[in-house]
Amino acid sequence: MPVANSRDASPTATALGVVAAAGLAALAWGVFVERNRFTIRHEVLPILDSGARPLTVLHLSDLHMAPWQTAKQEWIRSLAVFEPDLVINTGDNLGHMNGLEGVERALEPFRDVPGVFVNGSNDYFGPVMKNPVNYFLPPRPHTKNPPDLDTGALESFFEDSLGWLSLNNTARAMLVKGSRLEFFGVNDAHRSWDHLERLPGAIDEMRENVAWQDDPADRDVVSIGVTHAPYQRVLDAFVTYGADAIFAGHTHGGQVRIPGLPPLVANCDLPRNQAQGLSTWKHAARSAWLNVSAGLGTSIYAPVRFSCPPEAVLVTLTPRDISYS
Repeated sequence: MPVANSRDASPTATALGVVAAAGLAALAWGVFVERNRFTIRHEVLPILDSGARPLTVLHLSDLHMAPWQTAKQEWIRSLAVFEPDLVINTGDNLGHMNGLEGVERALEPFRDVPGVFVNGSNDYFGPVMKNPVNYFLPPRPHTKNPPDLDTGALESFFEDSLGWLSLNNTARAMLVKGSRLEFFGVNDAHRSWDHLERLPGAIDEMRENVAWQDDPADRDVVSIGVTHAPYQRVLDAFVTYGADAIFAGHTHGGQVRIPGLPPLVANCDLPRNQAQGLSTWKHAARSAWLNVSAGLGTSIYAPVRFSCPPEAVLVTLTPRDISYS
């Protein structure tokens, strides 16, 4: 009887071994390298009034901060070197019951930099273990448990310590380097906490009370919509209300992607090819720029990214009459 030789191993077994080794290598890269390979994406939006000074906007999203994540905290702190004129925070800052400690350290350099924010559901609820297959299935109703994170302390830090304005289902306005900016936003649409019916009244009230209404200077107002989850109903409403640009997060850019292809999931009804980056959103013969951030964090129960590094976005707002051709 012939004796089996190790050199006669099945090609199928060899191929499976190669695939398994490649999978383990990819997982190791996603967990230990890419998840902490923080990047900056740069964009330019020509939406300011003619002759206005350019504005640098720092868009932060989905920090999912845990107190021990010091590398992420230090990297966010380092972004102060760009001297942003405005910070837009699109939610999901907390990733642990003590995550506010890390958020406070990370954002302390931006104290007194004008900013606006909306909340994501992870600013109310701590992370839980989830089956990743669920992201490919139709959405199911969320369990109506009471929040288990200190959302009030987070909002107090943003509003009282940093001086940022809440846009959760409301509208606000500010003057930044001579540009008139009005903002409107919603609470997390992924939880159906967006109350779009409130925005027309909030926008009207904001416009009636804003100080520059009495300023005779002939300057255009720039409108910016802010949401955590970029659901189509929210984007359509923002465009209807006159948004020139919309900022969003939530998608994580798909978080785990096949190189060269759009995200596999958007975790909302946004088209997958718009789940990260700058694009335009069109509705009822109008359009607005749409910037969706891939975010800076992950759940502590799914600490992996692949072909989708964490990002902050630096958006330069310029006058409409500047050409970059």
